Amino acid sequence: MVGARRAARPSLRRSRAFPVTVVLVLIAAATTVLGAAAPAAAALPKGFTVVTALSGLTQPTAVRFAPNGRVFVAEKRGTIQMFDDLADTTPTQVADLRTDVNNVSDRGLLGLAVDPGFPDRPYLYALYTFDGPMGGASPLWGVAGQDNDPCPDAPAATSPGCVVSGKLTRLTLTGDSTTGQDLIHDWCQQYVTHTVGDVVFGADGALYVSGGDGASWGGVDYGQGGLPPNPCGDPPGEAGTAPTPPSAEGGALRAQDLRTREDPVSLDGTVVRVSPDTGLALRGNPSADEADANTQRIVAYGLRNPFRMTTRPGTDELWLAEVGWRSAEEVDRIRDPRARVRNFGWPCYEGTSQQEEYAAAGLAICAGLYGQGADTKPWFSYPRGVPLSGRDDCSTGPRSSISGIAFRSSAGSAYPASYDGALFFSDFSRNCIWIMRAGVDGLPDPSTVRSFVSDAAGPVDLQVSPQGELCYVDLVGGTVRRIVYGSAPA
Repeated sequence: MVGARRAARPSLRRSRAFPVTVVLVLIAAATTVLGAAAPAAAALPKGFTVVTALSGLTQPTAVRFAPNGRVFVAEKRGTIQMFDDLADTTPTQVADLRTDVNNVSDRGLLGLAVDPGFPDRPYLYALYTFDGPMGGASPLWGVAGQDNDPCPDAPAATSPGCVVSGKLTRLTLTGDSTTGQDLIHDWCQQYVTHTVGDVVFGADGALYVSGGDGASWGGVDYGQGGLPPNPCGDPPGEAGTAPTPPSAEGGALRAQDLRTREDPVSLDGTVVRVSPDTGLALRGNPSADEADANTQRIVAYGLRNPFRMTTRPGTDELWLAEVGWRSAEEVDRIRDPRARVRNFGWPCYEGTSQQEEYAAAGLAICAGLYGQGADTKPWFSYPRGVPLSGRDDCSTGPRSSISGIAFRSSAGSAYPASYDGALFFSDFSRNCIWIMRAGVDGLPDPSTVRSFVSDAAGPVDLQVSPQGELCYVDLVGGTVRRIVYGSAPA
């Protein structure tokens, strides 16, 4: 068991059958996990067209391009499909992790990476919600080999749910099949939202992995919920004992766990930098000299749901798409993950301000952070219900959930030169993809934000293909779509 909290065992028992309802909102916003906003009228910049590249997929969550041209697609249920290229219409299923994967509401196989040395290093990296406790066996709640899993009371925001964990596994591809090696098993998750996030490679070969806080999306959560309470065993008490303010450290406060090192440190609400071979912290990490293995791994924390990540070409920078709660979706920048550990403030802060409900809860962890004023502010944030700029044609809607982030480089693409270095980010609830163009310093300029695709079909992942085209994953429709410039292919 890697970096588990004390008494980190689920306290719930499977008491009754639960009718499976497939919830198609992978990254729930603050007030609901059901449905997405109606798309606005179609709008693309002149000369661009959206083309369906891959179809017939089952709730795809991530697409990755291998150096040799192959394309891999993760499906939420726990399967991975391999295509020869974007023109291939008959994929080969190379991994079936459904027995291990808990596929309820926001949970599932959410993150995927291909080793940059592929195929000489024939490895895929799968990040998923594990259907069992840390160090335990699967399936705890589901049935082996099934697409969907039952969960008591899911997906209610304050109900006990089914307590699980998260896992990063390295898969070795041999022919058309894979074998797995577990690298990290952590991320206790009490509720069905804010589960694991993304996995990406840095320019230096480091593997970056993100995970949510595993807390409730419907109200202030400091570990007081569950039957019995506090099933993740968050301090200062034990599992079965509800934490109380001001000393509580559970629920969403797991995202601030690194600040209380006298107890075991979890990976909830963090980004870690690890070896792709061992899952252990890399030399050069800011806390590499600490004794605790999880502390060594962490390069950022104070995150609610860092669902997607990307690197900026030509740099060591890591950029995050952080799903917000009441007031703000965030684009966060980690300039140099090796320089220092960054605290983005959740749940004490949201966006650029104190989170009012957690501030009013009388929690010592937040009071201490307010006194320091040491949280890292987002590069860009936006509220729900309003346009992002005067050049935003997307639906405003009552909800927002940032769901993808990618940089475009100039290599191998027919895109106009003005798009070089641009940052794209998407919102599942608004069915939108925006562009933030590079400024004179090469960094994304928030003053340039405008809608790029205002009728995007439920995007949950953005990637740039080897041809330099932006691609997005359509969870609901089961497709991967290309955004091409010039004449669309037949």
